[in-house]
Amino acid sequence: MSFSADTKNELAHIMPEKKNCMIAEIAAFIRVRGNLRLRGFGKFEIQVPLDDPATARHFTKLLKEYFSIETHLSVREGGGIRKGRSYIITIGPEDLSEQILRETGILMVREGMNYISDGIYEGLVKTKDARKAYLRALFLAAGTMTTPEKDYHFEISCATKILATDVRRLFNSFEDITAKYYQRKDEHVVYLKKADQIQDTLAIMGAHSQYFAFQNVRFQKELKGEANRLANCDQANIDKAIAAADKVIEKINKVGLANLPPKLAEIAVVRMEHPEASLKELGEFLDPPLKKAGVNSRLKRIEALADAMDAGTARPVKKTAKK
Repeated sequence: MSFSADTKNELAHIMPEKKNCMIAEIAAFIRVRGNLRLRGFGKFEIQVPLDDPATARHFTKLLKEYFSIETHLSVREGGGIRKGRSYIITIGPEDLSEQILRETGILMVREGMNYISDGIYEGLVKTKDARKAYLRALFLAAGTMTTPEKDYHFEISCATKILATDVRRLFNSFEDITAKYYQRKDEHVVYLKKADQIQDTLAIMGAHSQYFAFQNVRFQKELKGEANRLANCDQANIDKAIAAADKVIEKINKVGLANLPPKLAEIAVVRMEHPEASLKELGEFLDPPLKKAGVNSRLKRIEALADAMDAGTARPVKKTAKK
């Protein structure tokens, strides 16, 4: 299963205890996935297609707990490019469909006429618990997230910009969450891209197991990224050191070992034999050993001799040790 599917499976097993949270979830399911049909005499039928059996069972249980109704569940096999099954919950007039629509703030009255509202009915999300429940149902019904090993992306798909605006406002009512919006063809998408905000959202919805799974993936990715950064840094330092060594060796060849005083010739030979070694390591190859500053001083003298030759201001003279 994908990370998104695992998250939905965990959330589908959370049954809210408070009535205001139950109705908030029911409203979210119908708002983002519900289809309304007239059955005659102004009566409504609600159909809510869901892609996951655990989510479908969760929704039917909510309806039973809150409204004490038994709904009809049917299964439709996907055809064409759409694979898999859809689980369709049907709520007819005999199942209090009109009462459900009114209590969820979807069927409203204006100037004595019924109309279907858009967006989130504010009366349902006055408390923090209700907002959490609404967000949880939104993700179950119309949400998805990318497996964190690949990328950080969490989104809710909405049918209208008005609803997307309200969903974004719902996200942003929680501390440190800043959801964004974009339109993808005929979908209006509210999304998160920052890892810490996605992780916080998992906790807000109640997906605590997935929260820790996500945290573990983040830790492993950050650890690997830090290791790569250090490795790249080390490689860069090695490349820099080798480039510096090549420069010194070029200077040594220009002057010629035979034209160097014994101490300079000694360090020149060690440098040519160990181009990858650090100044400290070069000093340890000498007998007696020489400190880093001493090695650097001798190499600088060799470079100065080579530069003087290039400038024509000096000619290196071989010096021999006194007998």
